[in-house]
Amino acid sequence: MSTQTKSCFKKEVLAFSRTKKLLILVCIVIGWAILGPLMIRGLGLVMDTLAPIYDEFGMDVAGMTEMIAANVSLGVVSAISDLTTVGLIAFLLLINSFAGGEQKKRSIMIPKSAGLRSFPYLFPKYIVYPLTALALAIVAAFVAWGVSAMAFEVNDVAAGGVLLGGALAGVSLMFYICIHLTLGTATGKAGMSAAVCIIASLLLPNMFALLGSELIYNPFTLNVIAGTVVPGGAVSAFLVQEIAMTVLIVLAIIVALFFIALFVQNAKKIDNSGNEVRL
Repeated sequence: MSTQTKSCFKKEVLAFSRTKKLLILVCIVIGWAILGPLMIRGLGLVMDTLAPIYDEFGMDVAGMTEMIAANVSLGVVSAISDLTTVGLIAFLLLINSFAGGEQKKRSIMIPKSAGLRSFPYLFPKYIVYPLTALALAIVAAFVAWGVSAMAFEVNDVAAGGVLLGGALAGVSLMFYICIHLTLGTATGKAGMSAAVCIIASLLLPNMFALLGSELIYNPFTLNVIAGTVVPGGAVSAFLVQEIAMTVLIVLAIIVALFFIALFVQNAKKIDNSGNEVRL
């Protein structure tokens, strides 16, 4: 590894941690992993309390309240859903300054003029931020499992299901983060890039689900798959192969996104000239 690449890795890690953005992200992700199951359990308690009122209107909610109070998987799936929506939005917004925002502030101009190459500038971004998202997703899934085990009655989730669900949620986050990095660094417009990724993450999975399209092999529905593998903890060998192929497709797209960003950076010209005379 070259000295430039090592220095850029250090720069990304220090910028992410010393600006407190990593700490903020950890608090948001873990906080939602704790609150998500508790909110679901609280909803069940409220509905149970209001059951007599519902009965007066001829509405029997006993079965629904029993279901909400029962299964641990409900809390874990809720936490994974929150992670791939609220957690993703927080992550994309917090890394704006690293996904092209620095170009808008011209803080990359002098390093590039001094010989900073495109590969050392980009490569650490595609390692530090996606892997951070993957690690946080897995940790959040297990935190949600622990909270749900205390809040719900029936533990219908095994460690394998939690690990697989958290990992798939993490890969889904990696996919959108890499799209953000590519669009942001290529255009220098991190805000626009974040908006595109947020809209895509909110609309496309639901659109594909409503259209009844196949979830497997679709990188935009990986978050939906993450929720379906949690209950029971047992996944058929055929489904494991399909999920593995979907993850490989996503990873291949991520690699392609990196090379697209690298090509655009290499094609860019830095113009340090100006016609202003400063006295």
